[in-house]
Amino acid sequence: MKFDYNSEYFNPEHVLECGQIFRFRKFGEGYIVLSADKACYVYVDGAKTIVECEDPDYFYGYFDLARDYSAIVNRAKSHNIPLLTRSADKFKGLRLLNQNKEEMLYSFIISQNNNIPRIKGIISRICEGLGEKRAFMGETYFTFPSSEKLAGAGKEFFKTAGCGYRDSFLAETSARVLKEGVSHLESLPAEELKKQLLTYKGVGAKVADCVALFGFGKRGSFPVDTWIEKIYKEDFNGTLTDRAKMTEYFQQTFGEDSGYIQQYLFYGKRENL
Repeated sequence: MKFDYNSEYFNPEHVLECGQIFRFRKFGEGYIVLSADKACYVYVDGAKTIVECEDPDYFYGYFDLARDYSAIVNRAKSHNIPLLTRSADKFKGLRLLNQNKEEMLYSFIISQNNNIPRIKGIISRICEGLGEKRAFMGETYFTFPSSEKLAGAGKEFFKTAGCGYRDSFLAETSARVLKEGVSHLESLPAEELKKQLLTYKGVGAKVADCVALFGFGKRGSFPVDTWIEKIYKEDFNGTLTDRAKMTEYFQQTFGEDSGYIQQYLFYGKRENL
């Protein structure tokens, strides 16, 4: 099955290459995107972005297609911050994904002090080792493993997969998620959710903000990493040195649009806009 959407506000490259997702690869005219146990093929065809998949309802929600991003882009540009204006204009096809909560928790634990190619490699090896083998459009892929599979794998498996010191974080956190699940976190307000996420082994402030933003849909979250710190100093003439205070500053400045604006700023800076 397939469905389409206006490509001006849904550009697969902008969505996938901005650091919010690690399970995708170039394929054909676009990309194969993997989420939990599902796959889709997404590509641009003229004025339309096409999504081909077996579960259209899931991917319609996953790509956040019920939301009007033209209004978000306009609000971002209304702040009159040069980098933000340039980025929101050039990358107006960027959308925040609604990703699987458990997958985000494990993925962003792996992401800490790491680079994107390495993160993708580690996650891929974990999926190959513990996930189920599936086929989609003639391509083989592996599902993201359940917490049960992850918890049963043992610390040594994660070490072998290249997780380094994060091996114990994944072993302990997956055992806890297996026992407790994550559904009790879903209804929490953003501040309380972050507080609870920080109690998981291997989750610091930046990882908690990423999980809240990309997994739990808390669009007022604003993760601060080295790129955002650089932006804060160079583009906002900021003088704070504490990342928690930087997060607070950005959230006070951008409110409920914080998550969208964080991605425009991050992507724009990384692409030397």
